[in-house]
Amino acid sequence: MTRERLREILKALAEGRLTVSEAERFLEGLPFEDLGNVKLDHHRALRKHFPEVIYGPGKTEEELLSIVESFLEKDLPLLITRVSPERARKIRQKFPQLEYHVRARILGRSPSRPRVGKIAVLSAGTADLPVAEEARVAAEYFGNRVETIYDVGVAGVHRLLSVLERLESARALIVVAGMEGALPSVVAGMVDRPVIAVPTSVGYGANFGGLAPLLTMLNSCALGVAVVNIDNGVGAAYFASIINQMSQKKEQTEQTHGQTGTQAQG
Repeated sequence: MTRERLREILKALAEGRLTVSEAERFLEGLPFEDLGNVKLDHHRALRKHFPEVIYGPGKTEEELLSIVESFLEKDLPLLITRVSPERARKIRQKFPQLEYHVRARILGRSPSRPRVGKIAVLSAGTADLPVAEEARVAAEYFGNRVETIYDVGVAGVHRLLSVLERLESARALIVVAGMEGALPSVVAGMVDRPVIAVPTSVGYGANFGGLAPLLTMLNSCALGVAVVNIDNGVGAAYFASIINQMSQKKEQTEQTHGQTGTQAQG
């Protein structure tokens, strides 16, 4: 249940276009819906700005099908992460309206509301793209405009210098890097924007499955860097989304106050 959907239900009830029993049916899944092994937190979109994100691994195909059915019945945006192509194909046989993003391994349905603001997603190399694409797709599902800037790692730092204006036009930057993980520090030292650093498990032996870039990012000497866990593109997308959405609300409030002041002067 999103805030927008709740307002629609209450407005329809107040205007007589919806009966009390019909409204009750829409709201009966709050604060959560018990599907047995799965308890869906449908109240989350009222507390946050997006419904519960479903982590795909570990769930049976039947559990995922019941989850999808519940979300679609309630007309909620849906985001299932780390879904294999084979499992996605089987689920889409029953629910063909779902979108599957192969490289991001995300299955879902985008919200109908327009995307706002701007988040930039950067990757150090093409090997980091599965995590970068997870961040991009998730950020778009969360209602944000997203620009991607890929393959701009520090091994050829002149590539990064050529896109500085694009970085400065974003409200938040998601920077994805493996190997030694130096890119977020370089970016944060160049632009006055919050940087969400995402270490990836890409790299040679001493990379230790992403531990090396994680420690590099945690020890960044550049200020303004927040770090999520290894390969956590969704977590980075949500953090960047909060920043973007707050900035959007602030701009809208300032515009409203400015219009009110102009009318008062007139």
